[in-house]
Amino acid sequence: MSGPKVDKGSPFAALKNVKLAEPQAKPAARPVPNKQPKVTAAEEEIAFHRLMQGVTPLDAKAARVPTVAPVERTPRTTPERARAEDDDASMRLASLASSRFEVVDDGVMAEGRLSDISPDVMRKLRRAQLPVDARLDLHGLSAAEARDSLLTFLRKMRAQGERCVLVIHGKGLHSPGGAGVLRGEMSAWLSQGAAAASVAAFASQADADGASGAMLVLLRR
Repeated sequence: MSGPKVDKGSPFAALKNVKLAEPQAKPAARPVPNKQPKVTAAEEEIAFHRLMQGVTPLDAKAARVPTVAPVERTPRTTPERARAEDDDASMRLASLASSRFEVVDDGVMAEGRLSDISPDVMRKLRRAQLPVDARLDLHGLSAAEARDSLLTFLRKMRAQGERCVLVIHGKGLHSPGGAGVLRGEMSAWLSQGAAAASVAAFASQADADGASGAMLVLLRR
């Protein structure tokens, strides 16, 4: 199909072969930057103070807080440690209980009593006029072994309701220097040690030679 005819004599004939320029795409408009209003130093200071209201400053001298708190480890209790703690507790209780003990010890003969034990009972104990319910022989034991055996024995006898017991500690004839190690400890054990919690009175028993190798112990009720 041909286009419309144009008369050669027409003034538009010359425009027949003229190519029209294609329209060019318009360039994309550049984004207009968002202009922030300028903030003065005074306005910044006011905003900072508003932000910090209610905030408590840290002490500059305070130590830095660790991120992980240290865990305290409880030492494992062994039977030996438990026994030592029990002995310490018994010693403290015995010290309170034995504060009223009256003790006389001349190095050969020794005796002691609580303040509520009458002189008459003490005289009978000294003269061995009370029946003996049980005996304990500490011969051949070390001081530590003898102390433990004495403590166990007195506790047991008192729990059974016994009243008077005989404790044989020896004269120390075979000890170095002829001095009885156990004899020297007996007064302290019976009046101040853990065994004192079971003791009401005690008195050395002399033999025909005047030496003492044993004690009569009156137990608490």
